[in-house]
Amino acid sequence: MADPRDPAVEGLAVYRVGGAVRDARLGWPVTDTDWVVVGATPAAMRRRGFKPVGRDFPVFLHPETHEEYALARTERKSGHGYTGFTVHASPDVTLEEDLARRDLTINAMAETPEGELVDPHGGLADLEARTLRHVSPAFVEDPLRVLRTARFLARYAHLGFAIAEETRALMRQLAESGELAHLVAERVWTETEKALAEPTPAAYFHALQGCGALAVLWPELAADEAALAAALARLDRLPASLEARECPRWRWARLMEHLDEAAREAIAERLRVPRVYRDRARQAALTRRLWRCDDPDAEAVQAWLDGIDAWRRPERVAPLLALVACERPALAAPLAAAWEAAAQVAPRTLMAEGFKGRALGAELARRRRASLAQVLEER
Repeated sequence: MADPRDPAVEGLAVYRVGGAVRDARLGWPVTDTDWVVVGATPAAMRRRGFKPVGRDFPVFLHPETHEEYALARTERKSGHGYTGFTVHASPDVTLEEDLARRDLTINAMAETPEGELVDPHGGLADLEARTLRHVSPAFVEDPLRVLRTARFLARYAHLGFAIAEETRALMRQLAESGELAHLVAERVWTETEKALAEPTPAAYFHALQGCGALAVLWPELAADEAALAAALARLDRLPASLEARECPRWRWARLMEHLDEAAREAIAERLRVPRVYRDRARQAALTRRLWRCDDPDAEAVQAWLDGIDAWRRPERVAPLLALVACERPALAAPLAAAWEAAAQVAPRTLMAEGFKGRALGAELARRRRASLAQVLEER
């Protein structure tokens, strides 16, 4: 809570808003706190030591806590996409007017510094009913809200949340309107990356598929419903040992692994997907090709190891073997043993025997393949 005696906010009408209010009442961890200031001007905020950081509308950082304080504002649709708005921020904008511009009712609640709830749109009732519902028909003015609503479903679906049918209808309306095409790639990817880190990422893509947005943004995925269903089921089949920061990357990889290289690259280029995600997807695709083989031989395993650059990047092998274990547990152990044996064949040993240049490379590949074959035959 804000301390009313804090010199920076003393005398200001400040309210905690949005996610902090929602998550505190839901029992979800509150990591960031945002505030709305009613009745103030940018000059007044600067005189109190607040640092302006907002580019498109007046947002300030508290001089001590560095929490965000935004002046109450309204928005009017003036163009395409999520940036196509004219923002009006002035001392005469009320808290209720500021809350009315928000996307979902559970995000349109506010609190006084003493904890008194301000809830003009029934957000608390929807929170208790586990419902994601739009605040007003103005929902359709911002296409990014389709992705945000789907992302909130990915966060809360395991708690029993669902999207209200009337909100789904507005999401379908937005998908059919052509507005999604005006979203910049970075914002689409940002929402997607966040969704991949949520407890139920498949819910994000299910929601987008259901309203028609997936066909607009990821036609390569939406084209084959059966393949998409299988891909979404794979998002939960990840090694338990993965670090938290690696989970979104490998979830993306599992989502992409059944697509051919051209389709994966088309999506990556269109969304400007970071290189680390592209690399994971390529490695998972190569690994999928291996574990789908009935009985991979030494040549197939060597091609896989070459493809993932295992000889120079041996740290890549363990997580990919863990993916194999998720799909074909009986294959993982022989592959691990074969890799361990082949990895013992060192270039320096062959160089000591007099091999060099192309002959060194050819002999190295031959001996590694022989090591792989021997172990695989034994297993």
